[in-house]
Amino acid sequence: MIHRSSFLFPAPVYIAGGAAVVGPKEGEGPLKEYFDKIYPSIQSAEESWEKTEIAMQRDAVNLLLKKTRSEDRRVDLLLGGDLINQLTITNFAAGERDIPFLGLYNACATMAEGILLGASLINAGYIGSSVVVVSSHNATSERQFRYPTELGIQRPSWSQWTVTAAGALLLSSALSKIRVRGCTVGRVVDYGVKDANDMGAAMAPAAADTILRHLSFRGQSSDDYDLILSGDLGSRGLDLLKTLLRKEEILADERFQDSGRWMYFPKQDVFSGGSGAGCSASVWSSYLLNCFREKKYRRVLLIGTGALLSTISVGQGNTIPSIAHAVELERV
Repeated sequence: MIHRSSFLFPAPVYIAGGAAVVGPKEGEGPLKEYFDKIYPSIQSAEESWEKTEIAMQRDAVNLLLKKTRSEDRRVDLLLGGDLINQLTITNFAAGERDIPFLGLYNACATMAEGILLGASLINAGYIGSSVVVVSSHNATSERQFRYPTELGIQRPSWSQWTVTAAGALLLSSALSKIRVRGCTVGRVVDYGVKDANDMGAAMAPAAADTILRHLSFRGQSSDDYDLILSGDLGSRGLDLLKTLLRKEEILADERFQDSGRWMYFPKQDVFSGGSGAGCSASVWSSYLLNCFREKKYRRVLLIGTGALLSTISVGQGNTIPSIAHAVELERV
């Protein structure tokens, strides 16, 4: 431990593998070859969008355990979350498994939260392994947080597209190629943004705050990382993040990227890029792991970003508080 909210893990914690399941729009994007399964429609063969998202979490964990040659009885803890009220999706998906379960909610920062909590428990010696699974679905999220989808409301140009995807990672104390080196827990930051479509602007200050704190606590600069990857700021949010960091004399260059910008081609009409808890979860569980395997990166700083809004808070005219957690990965 190097600070009360920033940790280095002296006991080795590794990412043993990952799996990602996505919807059809995501399957048409630039990362399609890295996903384990692409659903043919946003509802697939299920009775509802919510049941489709439950199936996506189920498939992500099943594929992960198959790829890592593991099974429920060999996993000590399941950490999971989604965006729907009271973690409806994850509660049903976890109920199908024989693994002790902790439900998590930090909006789109939930995957980062799951990694840092799972890694902390493994580092402390309380458990030997943990599955982290997180999802979102465009149709389930849009009608909860914005408008009924059947209204066909036109989105503003600064809005983002909620990703339909589930991503799962297996954390373990057993030696592997990717080590979780440390983390910094975010704090709630609120710059007064009230527009529920403008999540990039709401989350960028939280991302900047966490990056500055992590680099300061670790005695580092941005040069110490090959990639600093945010979860779902989108184009607008990433530009704002770079502006904020440059004011603090941080070299915010091309090493700063965003998972939401990676998910889609510009021609796919997603405006500012992807968002949603499944965005970072699926990108980190597939494409990013492949980059490590191909030795494209040696050290990566992940910044899970989350807009902590609700239908109640937005409806009452409140601002959108945000959070960002940092997770430091290193190729062994």
